[in-house]
Amino acid sequence: MARLKGFEKLTNIDEAFSAFIEKLEKESLKSERIPTRMSLRRVTAEKILAGNDLPPFDRSAVDGYALKAQNTFEASQFNPKTLKLTEDEEIHEGEAKQIWTGNSLPRGADAVVMLEHTRKTKNRLEVGIAITPGRNVSKKGEDVQKGEVAVEARTRLKPHHLGLLAALGATDVDVVSKPKVAILSTGNELVELGHKLKPYQIVETNRLILSSMCQEVGAEPLDLGISRDDLKEIGTRIREGLERADLVVTTGGTSVGNPDLVPMVVNQIGPPGVIVHGVAMRPGMPTALAVTQGKPVFILPGNPVAAMIGFEVFVRPFLLKLLGVEWEPRPTLKARLTRRVASALGRRIFLRVRVFERNGEFFGEPVRIRGSAIFSTMTRANGYVEIPENREGLDEGESVTVHLFDSIEGTKHV
Repeated sequence: MARLKGFEKLTNIDEAFSAFIEKLEKESLKSERIPTRMSLRRVTAEKILAGNDLPPFDRSAVDGYALKAQNTFEASQFNPKTLKLTEDEEIHEGEAKQIWTGNSLPRGADAVVMLEHTRKTKNRLEVGIAITPGRNVSKKGEDVQKGEVAVEARTRLKPHHLGLLAALGATDVDVVSKPKVAILSTGNELVELGHKLKPYQIVETNRLILSSMCQEVGAEPLDLGISRDDLKEIGTRIREGLERADLVVTTGGTSVGNPDLVPMVVNQIGPPGVIVHGVAMRPGMPTALAVTQGKPVFILPGNPVAAMIGFEVFVRPFLLKLLGVEWEPRPTLKARLTRRVASALGRRIFLRVRVFERNGEFFGEPVRIRGSAIFSTMTRANGYVEIPENREGLDEGESVTVHLFDSIEGTKHV
């Protein structure tokens, strides 16, 4: 019965994560070489050096005419300079050649005059503006020089990175291998999606949610299925996950009630076992962090919202650390709370809010909370606010930092 009384001690979030990391041997993921066109959102394994200059030659930055800048000196709208048009590959004194954006600069030219500052008459060109050498010219290597670092190591590749790599002729890129995350749900009441429900059964959703969150951060989820509340079956599934994946995430079986067997199983598999069980946070208090067979095991609550918050607080930063991405926070903004919110001293509260914009100012409307299993607290919210352990609540109108996980609503009409 002592297990039913609750946790004897709740550990601060930061202390819990630090204690957990200390028990892990520092390991790095392997790298793999993949086509650049397939590398969006992947993390670079090493610095990527430019194999050539970009641009690879002096080229025009505008549509216009290539010429010698000195031939335009003292030119104006009322006193234009007249030049001879040529089709040759080399520009001589008093000549100009039509050129388009991106074209290489002809030999002998050192500037380009824009079309709108010229007037063409047969084989002559009137230039109505004076320009200086280098005007409207992209010089060879001015973007990236050969041998220069084009993309730093441990960079999350975005569309503009892929464009740069393609411009440099990099057909392949070395990226960090995706960390493999084995995900297990436990509970006699859980049923696979699509199966007919019997009385007191519910559709299991956590594996789908957490798999999606893994993919969002760049990890590969491995499905361990659903386990009954049975020591042997849970142990078999977790051991399978330890063999196949870099880490294991479980949901359910982590409170202090009799059916909560996952921490017990992890301790049986091997030391050091459970490092922290019971974290000073809400939702997600029953979260446990463990290490067994040299691999991390995150034991999250069965309630979906608590599992999501537990993943956000512990699993996501660990995966980023594993990938070598030091810091990749959610987008944040400042907003004013629309009403007062009470809190509990000693626990960090993750308050779900709906952010909207009105008259150029952002407001955060706290989502009514009836429990950590209520999906609507996440689907109705588009961000969350962290209430520190030393606060008893937040006041109406108080400016808070909102961590966004969805888009912001437009002006709310009242």
